[in-house]
Amino acid sequence: MKRPGPLPPQPSRRPDPIEDPATDEAGTGEPERARRAPLLPFGRRKPRGTDPGEWPENDEGFGDDPDERGDAPPDAAGEAKPLSEWRARRRQKRAERAEVRRFTERSRRRRALWLGSIGAIVLLAIGTIGAAYSPLFAVETIEVQGVSTLDPARVQEALSEQTGRALPLIDRDEIRAKLTSFPEIETYTVQSRPPHTLVVSIVERTPVAVVATDAGFTTVDAAGVALATSEAQPEGLPLAEVDAGLTSDAFAAVGQVLRALPENLRSRITRIHATSREDVTFELTDGDGVTVIWGSPGDTAEKVRVLTAAFTATPPDTVSSYDVSSSGVLVVTE
Repeated sequence: MKRPGPLPPQPSRRPDPIEDPATDEAGTGEPERARRAPLLPFGRRKPRGTDPGEWPENDEGFGDDPDERGDAPPDAAGEAKPLSEWRARRRQKRAERAEVRRFTERSRRRRALWLGSIGAIVLLAIGTIGAAYSPLFAVETIEVQGVSTLDPARVQEALSEQTGRALPLIDRDEIRAKLTSFPEIETYTVQSRPPHTLVVSIVERTPVAVVATDAGFTTVDAAGVALATSEAQPEGLPLAEVDAGLTSDAFAAVGQVLRALPENLRSRITRIHATSREDVTFELTDGDGVTVIWGSPGDTAEKVRVLTAAFTATPPDTVSSYDVSSSGVLVVTE
């Protein structure tokens, strides 16, 4: 029996550098697989940042909070959380901070706009008030309006102390005290006309009658205010005879009647008298001084209509009196 010969020698198999975990031939200590991994499209690469030594100590936007720095603090089990989870959380925090900055900037811009508007209004008000109270708006001219019998120069002289004062600082109490000293003034208004004019509008009292006094004849208005006194009786005004005086109800009725009568009738009255509010009587220039019994001041329009018709029906030179004291009723005495 023949013995079999020896087997042919097998070629020695060199370890695959990709699978061999040993170091490379250069002795660098780096696994051959790791060295060739960047060259192989299918090689496994070590994720960047998984090595704690590669984590940045303080990257831009990272704070002291481990969540913001991207550190993976250990969880309850003591194991590090995946870095991707912390990166996602970091991106979320950055997005939240960006939103907060955006809304905060809008609020700051809105607040700045409001503050700027309020500041502008305040500055405008302060400037306006300051200018108004400055000599730029001082009184230089006093203009008097609405006077006919009163001399405007007298009013301007009485108010001369207001000249040089700022328009808002004029003393209205002093003006009232000065103007009330003029009996001719019934009412008045004071207006400031920037930059330098003070306008005084006056309503004069209307004289309606004269009364006989020890000093002569005093002109009075419907309220019984004495306006002027002269030795001779002024023309065009009737002589009022009221025993109760100028402050009585009888004189008040006389004044109301004289102011209510039309001009063509009032100018023909020579004398008017009353003892009470209900028995006003006046005399006309017509005929020999025909008398008109007027009565109370009421129903003036109706009484004027009846009296005018009576003048046509029975002329004044043919009668001695007309009685229109009862509204709508005429009594003629020849």
